[in-house]
Amino acid sequence: MSVIKIENLTFSYSSACDNIFDNVSFQLDTDWKLGFTGRNGRGKTTFLKLLQGKYEYGGKILSPVKFDYFPYDAANKTELTQDVLQSVCPTAEDWQIIRELSYLDVECNVLYRPFNTLSNGEQTKVLLAALFLNEESFLLIDEPTNHLDTHAREVLSKYLQKKKGFILVSHDRAFLDGCVDHIMSINKNNIEIQKGNFSSYMANYRLQQDFERKQNERLQRSIDRLQESAQQSACWSFRTEASKSGAADKGFVGRQAAQMMKRAKSIQSRRQKAIDEKSALLKNAENESSLKISPKTYREERLASFKSVVPCYGVSGVCRPVSFEIKRGDRIVLDGKNGSGKSSLLKLLCGQNIDRLGKVEVGSNLEISYIPQDTSHLQGTFKDYARNQRIDESLFKTILYKMGFERRLFEKKLNDLSDGQKKKVLIAKSLCEQAHLYVWDEPLNFIDVYSRIQIEELLMQFKPTMIFVEHDKAFQDNIATKVVKL
Repeated sequence: MSVIKIENLTFSYSSACDNIFDNVSFQLDTDWKLGFTGRNGRGKTTFLKLLQGKYEYGGKILSPVKFDYFPYDAANKTELTQDVLQSVCPTAEDWQIIRELSYLDVECNVLYRPFNTLSNGEQTKVLLAALFLNEESFLLIDEPTNHLDTHAREVLSKYLQKKKGFILVSHDRAFLDGCVDHIMSINKNNIEIQKGNFSSYMANYRLQQDFERKQNERLQRSIDRLQESAQQSACWSFRTEASKSGAADKGFVGRQAAQMMKRAKSIQSRRQKAIDEKSALLKNAENESSLKISPKTYREERLASFKSVVPCYGVSGVCRPVSFEIKRGDRIVLDGKNGSGKSSLLKLLCGQNIDRLGKVEVGSNLEISYIPQDTSHLQGTFKDYARNQRIDESLFKTILYKMGFERRLFEKKLNDLSDGQKKKVLIAKSLCEQAHLYVWDEPLNFIDVYSRIQIEELLMQFKPTMIFVEHDKAFQDNIATKVVKL
């Protein structure tokens, strides 16, 4: 066991006015399984890059271990997987690699395939297995679940639970709960570390915020009361002092005025103390403004149906025949491994031309709001995007602000946003649209936990009819009324 020390860390990008980190100090145990969470854009990936020495910074980072980073950028992806892994962990024996792959439900024959022929999920697993075989390293794992289906996430979570010595950036609550023993949260005004999993951290966070909110309300009432008393005392003091003119006993009146003034100053001092106490509260409270959606009600109970549908690539079907109906009030999750046709079914529903077997029936004049997986089409300004999508620009930006967007981000081009911010743009656009059916394809990739909770609360309150693909188990369990297995 050893300690990584962060002392007075200060950093900002040359193009930014504000520091991302400002004299931050804390310590990390190298045996911890550390979950790293916080709003999109707060600096989680930046912090991992600072640990690797990729940026100049103020302060000190003192580490007795070297850092390895995931995603690992393989130099030559056309090589056999075993050759790629040899460059990642040169001291590992073949049997050790095969053992690690077995823990991750990966067949050892992937070692003899070109690395670029592996699926994204397979690449994630084999690289993590290799990186953990560098036993003297402390591993920095940045959002490993984005290419993993629900089952693969469960497998990886169990694998990480057996390891130690890593920082894991993830927004998947169930995934974090299964594999970490500490949470590091990057907040508005500090970095906070707590022992436990994400659920225990969030329970403590909510208790603290609730306590501070009540304390804030009590102090505000006290400030208002003291303000009124101070004004009255000052007024009385002025009147008493004025009454000295022509008074028989000017000394008595003067002493009375002085006492009034002393009381007024005492009240002012107590008021200032209450203001100071109030200003120390709720500094890390996240924007908890509720979101809204305005779904339309379709005239018929059934909106769409799939009858023995099989998406096809070439001559091959990707899954067994699928049959189900979408009815008013349904919130259906499509669940299955990567490549099982989930996204293809959603695209068929939205009218895209994909080879298939079976029949897809969509109600006449059915209005659909669609969130695709891909964000590469996002270009231009927020104003241009709102106009092109025929949505209200003011409402669009208000929703984004409620999901943690800082106002300075609205000056950026959409293609310059982070992956999580781009996903929020797509979600905000969908929430602006009045539709009978909401079709969302992995909307939460890269989205921070606080926004996920906001979106869950929104969907539970307004109950729009929707069909979605999402591998976040907590989100599935909270939102879905039906599960269609592929």
